Amino acid sequence: MDRDTAGRREPPPPGSPVVLKVGSSSLTRADGSVDERAVERVMWQVSAFWEAGHPAVLVSSGAVAAGSPAVGGRPSDTTGLQVAAAVGQTLLMSHYSRVFPTVGRTVGQVLLTVDVLQMRAQYLHARGTLTRMLERGIVPIVNENDTVAIHGWKMGDNDRLAAIVSHLVSAGMLVLLTDTDGLYSADPRSGEGEPIRTVRHRDPILDRVAAGAPGPVGSGGVRTKVKAVRMAAWSGIPTVIARSDRPGVIDTIIRGGATGTYVVPGATKLSAWKLWLAFGQQPSGTLRIDDGAVRALARRGGSLLPVGVTGLDGEFPAGSSVEVRSPAGVLVGKGLVTSDSDQIRDRMGKRSTDTGLPPEVIHRDRLVVLLNG
Repeated sequence: MDRDTAGRREPPPPGSPVVLKVGSSSLTRADGSVDERAVERVMWQVSAFWEAGHPAVLVSSGAVAAGSPAVGGRPSDTTGLQVAAAVGQTLLMSHYSRVFPTVGRTVGQVLLTVDVLQMRAQYLHARGTLTRMLERGIVPIVNENDTVAIHGWKMGDNDRLAAIVSHLVSAGMLVLLTDTDGLYSADPRSGEGEPIRTVRHRDPILDRVAAGAPGPVGSGGVRTKVKAVRMAAWSGIPTVIARSDRPGVIDTIIRGGATGTYVVPGATKLSAWKLWLAFGQQPSGTLRIDDGAVRALARRGGSLLPVGVTGLDGEFPAGSSVEVRSPAGVLVGKGLVTSDSDQIRDRMGKRSTDTGLPPEVIHRDRLVVLLNG
């Protein structure tokens, strides 16, 4: 029995850009080498979006996998992975540069780091470049700048990068092509999982399926996809997760037909900086707050004051990213603390006094509330 918790899916809005992300396992053979037929399939899929009036950005994984045979197998250390990525990125682009001209498309390589949302100037330059490329009919092929993005090896991935790119180009849809037919309620290899056809981005089932393990080839897995679809949803962008080698998959998506998993976006759209705050930083700890503080944050848009903090987990300096959770453990939001963990412990549950510290634990300008939307 299929699971459908959100009703009808929609096609991408007419004329809107689309971001298409293809995973490593969909581009490489078992030995890690690039599968030329898979590259051609991706070319036709991207071209199908352009022909339907949707300028398409391709976020392509596979650099590390493609480069690993040339460096004696997949490395286990960060520097080795970066070397493999440098070699493999060249190989991937050579394949894309060969096949796309056969359908009259020029491609351009764009290497980004996941902190593009954090720096305003970098964000504007990246958005301007991608927009100009699409206006001129050029297909941007985006990957993370793996040779310098050390943070990316810890938690970065091309699923999340694709969500960032979707925000940059104001995409009408994010499409994640993988080697499975979308998301399942449990690991399909167990024989117990049901396909999830449509789901809202805040449905608790996504928290459960996010416990899945990474695949053997890529850096991602179901966990990274859940993070990506939620990031896109908070940008107001729907996501389809579908099988890359399913015949007619792109035509079905363009029509709004049923294939894979469709994730319904939220009504609230976060700014680029708050999107980064919510999804681009690894939390260093957790603050637990009382019901009064929950109401102050969610309904009145206030700052988090010491009197509303009831507990703290973790050790961290001022300026760190933390989660904020309700008495029931529900994620209320994320933000940057004004004080270190010891100072917060000393002040929690107390009304602000003249301590020489900022009166707020988290100022509202450095807080994103995730209860609504």
